[in-house]
Amino acid sequence: MLATSTIKRTKGDKTIETIATVIAILFAIACIVPFIYVISTSFSSEKAISDYGIRLIPKEFSLAAYSMLFKGKQIWQSYGVTIFVTLVGTALSLIFSAMMAYPLSTGRLKLTGKINFFVYFTMLFSGGLVPTYLLISSYLKMNNTIWVFIIPGLISPWNMFLLRNFFSSIPASLSESARMDGASEMTILFKIILPVAKPALATIGLFYALGYWNEWFKALLYVSKSSLYPLQFLIMRINKEIEAIQEAARQGVSISTENLPDITMKMATAVVTVGPVVAFYPFVQKYFTSGLMVGSVKG
Repeated sequence: MLATSTIKRTKGDKTIETIATVIAILFAIACIVPFIYVISTSFSSEKAISDYGIRLIPKEFSLAAYSMLFKGKQIWQSYGVTIFVTLVGTALSLIFSAMMAYPLSTGRLKLTGKINFFVYFTMLFSGGLVPTYLLISSYLKMNNTIWVFIIPGLISPWNMFLLRNFFSSIPASLSESARMDGASEMTILFKIILPVAKPALATIGLFYALGYWNEWFKALLYVSKSSLYPLQFLIMRINKEIEAIQEAARQGVSISTENLPDITMKMATAVVTVGPVVAFYPFVQKYFTSGLMVGSVKG
């Protein structure tokens, strides 16, 4: 029988472990408590916020902010636009980024260095806002279409380079053996490389999804139809309208703002926009954790 050796933990090791655990718990509380305050404030009345301040437990429970936010069908349309853009945009971005990253990672593509430099150059310099606007609206005719949120930013150079570096760390013997069996490059990519690269795809996909979910600037430039407003842009407009009403009341215009939610509305919009992301994160956490080192290996 093999003798098993046990490592004895000294009193110093236990002390360090206890201190590290306490610090981790305190850090977790410091991250969670502000979000609890946001939720609590969103369910409070504006009058209670003015009289008693922001509390961990609402002094006066109220749904006024959510009632105003979800009044009508516009908010549901914007939710639908944002969900479609996030799901379709993330899927397309991952596919096209992987299709570009894979040949650049093999080292067998001609002009690989020049293509890498061309992509890297776009990270340093851009054509500017006016040329980009003219290209998208006048030449590509994508204004007032849902594809204006997806196609112009379909491939992020930074994310593509991260994928390329991860693909470079995959043993070449996997693709070489498949190539000897007659597999095409597309077959190798989708049936061998991508299944192995799930941690990297989950990490990069999360980056893409957050970018699409928080998109609002393109709506400001290219969208005038209210049915195509994404969630973030609609919420920004609602907050701006409330601020305009309050400013008009301060200027002497006869407008009652007593029951108009202001702080509670801002907190409610934060819950509405951040809540789905927080709920979705646990499903990709295991892949995200294992993919934190994506791109750390140089290609």
